Amino acid sequence: MEQVDVIILGAGAAGLFAGIEAAKRGRKTLVVDHARAPGEKIRISGGGRCNFTNLGIGVDKYLSDNPRFALSALKRYTQWDFIARMDRWGIAWHEKTLGQLFCDGPATQVVQALVRDLAQAGGQLRLGVQVGDVAHRDGRFVIETQQGAISAAALVVATGGKSIPKMGATGLAYRLALQFGLGVTETRPALVPLTFAEQELDWIKPLAGVALDVRVSTERRSFDEAMLFTHRGLSGPAILQISSYWREGEAITLDLTRHRTLEATLKQARGDSPRAALRTGLAAAVPERLARHLEERFAPGAVMGQVSNLQMGELLKSLQSWTLIPVGSEGYRTAEVTLGGIDTKDLDGRTLQARNVPGLYFVGEAVDVTGWLGGYNFQWAWSSGWAAGQVV
Repeated sequence: MEQVDVIILGAGAAGLFAGIEAAKRGRKTLVVDHARAPGEKIRISGGGRCNFTNLGIGVDKYLSDNPRFALSALKRYTQWDFIARMDRWGIAWHEKTLGQLFCDGPATQVVQALVRDLAQAGGQLRLGVQVGDVAHRDGRFVIETQQGAISAAALVVATGGKSIPKMGATGLAYRLALQFGLGVTETRPALVPLTFAEQELDWIKPLAGVALDVRVSTERRSFDEAMLFTHRGLSGPAILQISSYWREGEAITLDLTRHRTLEATLKQARGDSPRAALRTGLAAAVPERLARHLEERFAPGAVMGQVSNLQMGELLKSLQSWTLIPVGSEGYRTAEVTLGGIDTKDLDGRTLQARNVPGLYFVGEAVDVTGWLGGYNFQWAWSSGWAAGQVV
């Protein structure tokens, strides 16, 4: 039977980072993954540019039954630490918006750097490994694979959540947690587009491809970011953000006039160009296709001079507080992350070790720590992987 000090299940961001840190400490470290390539979520993230962290990291940007659980790891390995590592790697980066940091070039640079660091530290990476039974006896973990059994003193589970199953997400971390007596909180798709019934889609579908800045709200949270109309419903950063807070049966409210003086614009257009089409006045504040759609809905064929104060009031109200109820989301198929996971009550916040199973660690997305869109989940992967790597 092959013997190692540390075996890490999952060659994503958290797993590779934990492997690097463990190997740097002289531990005989093996990172295994059933995928054919490491770091696939890194590769596709940020449109292929990897939104690797955020300048505004703080526990207020994370959802969890205990949001403060993440504080220890995030404070000990910060966004500034990872930025410094990017600079040492020679990977150019830039701030895009809202503190979000992206690679100037392809995200594969980050994957290659992680794999290189793991090898230079003496760690092994083994891909295409299917994990079978996992047992714990005589103070060691025995992992059955199609290539034979592997024994390790420490087991780090970094297999992620359920999001994007076509990339290999399996929920293995949750099964192992339950096997070893840890709790798992409710899991659901997060950072995911929302879908709607036909009555809403009749209005939304003709606008597929139109994007604009909005404010989207639930009773618990609001976000000011871009929204995208799609054939299935609504997407874009604002919708992905609110999806983590939305629950079935609840309404969301959209303000399409965010940062726009639409009322003043329309009244001035009515006075200056009374013969202009209503869509012309609207197009000064919203995308043209949306302006045409609004005209057809509220005052077909109307010119500015014909729009009464009552009609204008109804139009503005509908744009500032458009309330609708999603019927669901696109699910794990397109969700960027999984909300919920390994119950933090059963983990040590400093080391990510299971409280009742010495040598067993859970890091990254598998844990009930879910960040906002914008680099927060990658920072949790780096920080939690680093924290476990210091002690395994």
